[in-house]
Amino acid sequence: MQGINGLLQLGLLLGFELGLQGALPPPCDSQIYCTGELLRQVQMAKLYQDDKHFVDMPLTKAPDQVLSDFNELLKSSGGNISREQLKTFVSEHFKDPGQEMETWIPEDWKASPKFLETISDTRLRAWAEDLHNLWKKLGRKIKLEVSEQPDRYSLIYAAHPFIVPGGRFIEFYYWDSYWVMQGLLLSEMPGTVKGMLQNFLDMVKHYGLIPNGGRVYYLQRSQPPLLALMMDRYLAYTNDVPFLRENIGTLELELEFWMQNRSVNISHNGENYTLNRYYVPYGGPRPESYSKDEELAELLPEDARESLWTELKAGAESGWDFSSRWFVGSNYLLDIKTSHLVPVDLNAFLCQAENLLANFHIQLGNLNMAQRYQEAQTRRKAAMEALLWNETLGSWFDFNLKNRQQNHGFYPSNLSPLWAGCFSDPDAVRKNVKYLEDNKILTYKHGIPSSLQISGQQWDFPNAWAPLQDLVVRGLADSGSAEAQDVAFQLAQNWIQTNFALYQKNKAMYEKYDVSTDSGEPGGGGEYEVQEGFGWTNGVALEFLNRYGDRLTSRSGPMLLSTSWLLLPLLFLGLLS
Repeated sequence: MQGINGLLQLGLLLGFELGLQGALPPPCDSQIYCTGELLRQVQMAKLYQDDKHFVDMPLTKAPDQVLSDFNELLKSSGGNISREQLKTFVSEHFKDPGQEMETWIPEDWKASPKFLETISDTRLRAWAEDLHNLWKKLGRKIKLEVSEQPDRYSLIYAAHPFIVPGGRFIEFYYWDSYWVMQGLLLSEMPGTVKGMLQNFLDMVKHYGLIPNGGRVYYLQRSQPPLLALMMDRYLAYTNDVPFLRENIGTLELELEFWMQNRSVNISHNGENYTLNRYYVPYGGPRPESYSKDEELAELLPEDARESLWTELKAGAESGWDFSSRWFVGSNYLLDIKTSHLVPVDLNAFLCQAENLLANFHIQLGNLNMAQRYQEAQTRRKAAMEALLWNETLGSWFDFNLKNRQQNHGFYPSNLSPLWAGCFSDPDAVRKNVKYLEDNKILTYKHGIPSSLQISGQQWDFPNAWAPLQDLVVRGLADSGSAEAQDVAFQLAQNWIQTNFALYQKNKAMYEKYDVSTDSGEPGGGGEYEVQEGFGWTNGVALEFLNRYGDRLTSRSGPMLLSTSWLLLPLLFLGLLS
């Protein structure tokens, strides 16, 4: 807890208070999947290329027996277990990952949803149909044995089937699921969406938060809070008000988690403001990236390692794991200080959630509660304008609690208040378009880069990610500005052509794309190889195809094909070469 006390003292010195009053106890005490000597020995021996492999492996015996057998091995080897002995031990006590789930084809999947008819380009329409078919490959259902013997699995039991991102990510993930749900609703699959929503609501009831993903080792951290928005999208499609009424208290409980455990009070120009940041008050390496975290920490003095690990976990909670956005003073992961920053997007998401909860209560006839959330949103808007908005640069920026300055680096998240509808200045849209132009973002033909910094991390240049495209495109497209709407369309066109061209080449959708190449390629960098699938990339592509289906074209789409017959007479006459 020394790292927490140090952060608290720092906050008091700098004029802000950390919202620690509601901090939860460590929610995972597994001596196999979350902490302990067995975990350390296996991960540091690097039996697998990806540390996530081991912590996803189910047990063949009760955990007490596994730990007893391991302690015997430790004793008999004099504390020096060989790599071969570890391999043998793991093969006898663990099963391969993924066996606790089965592939599931959603019951509400059907061929040819209506939105496909609105896509004019025949090649894009055929591709959209392929994306629609991918839901059947990404559907998973957890076997009942996980519920019956939960201590033998790192997988958290969820009663309803769900869509996974793909690749190494074989369980559900929190913020990924919002864009997945968007795609599912376009695919006319509200039953699947309701089941996924119910899983998340169950997590809040049981744990007090939605974990980063569906594993016990993710329970120490959440991810960007989009639960209220998921409910709003589901309601817009189904008008299932009884489901809202049944779960309104759980939606409030999740927002309360963020206010109790992730808030920070800031004094600025004689005013006091409350905003939120990502913060995970638990040390130790991340189990799924154990060896990498341990080796990175070895570059620091021993008394600084726990603080590094808490910051890495906070960076993972942000969803941006990792980015120069969280580094202070350099472009190196060693200098990650996620909890020192008040992020634009997190506060935009919470501002939006406060507005949605107000609207939900109006629907349910509870005007007093509606007013409470309206007032909370008003306070947050004022805080964001005072601390995050920059009139000169024409956008919002993350606020550094340590030096009390904004981080003026470019990140698509800077525009997230437009996406969330959380701003008051009617001219903010025009200013943000100019901000994009000033940073030459519109010159990138394959997508909006995650940043303009080259750090080797996956949430930096040259990688572009689907949700960040949506944050910018939707924010501009939903505005009343014709100029902003034109920019939004061009950005969507660029992204669709990049996704489509690479799909034609590799028959795969990726979690991230490299915008620095001439043709657009899968992204790279970070802690693991680029993954295929891919849930939220599919969802955003379907969203853009639905929004602009009558205008989008592939690189050699039907617009060229449909007019080519006009050129035939000229070709015969020799007037065209």
